[in-house]
Amino acid sequence: RKGGENDFPNYFGNQKSMKKFKVLVCDDSKLIRMKMKQTLQDIELTGYEMEVLEAADGQQGIDVYKQKIPNVMFVDMVMPVKTGLEAIVEIMEFDPKAKIVMASSVGTKENLKKALESGAYDFIQKPLDSTKVSNMIMRVLGR
Repeated sequence: RKGGENDFPNYFGNQKSMKKFKVLVCDDSKLIRMKMKQTLQDIELTGYEMEVLEAADGQQGIDVYKQKIPNVMFVDMVMPVKTGLEAIVEIMEFDPKAKIVMASSVGTKENLKKALESGAYDFIQKPLDSTKVSNMIMRVLGR
């Protein structure tokens, strides 16, 4: 008798019913992108499969956003090529429903105000910790 793939119970859930939850991390620091990726992959999202995308500067962030349309984007403010603020403005023109979270250690009120006026969803102060990131993801999901 030949065994079919349905002969065994699926202990890992039905992968086909899992929705992708795409997060774009846009930061010129490779270390910060790596830490953020690990933090995001540790978040338990019932019913979702987390996919973490990366960009190393503002222009890359814009390009990856337009190509992949992530559910949420974390963007650093101070980056080469295009700043986080320039990326926010361009992405909001492309997708007014974009959920962009500004993540920066240089949290000047002026930058924060400009980012929020340009359409940023929220702001997270660096250094990022898993609780802040997890809470932000849950807010985006409406949980």
